[in-house]
Amino acid sequence: MDIHEGGCLCGAVRFKTRGKLREVIFCHCSQCRKQTGLYYAATNVQNNDIDVEGADNVTWYRSSPEAQRGFCRFCGSALFWRADALDYTSILAGTFEEPTRLEPGYHIYCADKGDYYDIDDELPRFDQGRA
Repeated sequence: MDIHEGGCLCGAVRFKTRGKLREVIFCHCSQCRKQTGLYYAATNVQNNDIDVEGADNVTWYRSSPEAQRGFCRFCGSALFWRADALDYTSILAGTFEEPTRLEPGYHIYCADKGDYYDIDDELPRFDQGRA
């Protein structure tokens, strides 16, 4: 079984995932940029394949009618993104302990990309989300 562990900057939230993680998706939407200062780089795991220690230290912010974002209430580390209608949780790639063995996948919401950086790799790009 593939096990990955990680957590927030201060250690108040720790998690462990079981099973294969999705490739990393880079989201350039304005909400992700405002939350992180750049863009989201996230993988995901089925909801029943993640255990969170310190779950009471996660604050969930409803960022849209369909989804919410979870962050540590102490250090502010962005950790999770979860859509109400989906059975998985996205986890920010930078919160995993190394070696992550994560692979880059593609960029989404490129039409909303900030003007202060370039996307300079050869990964697929989508103006909006990927269907």
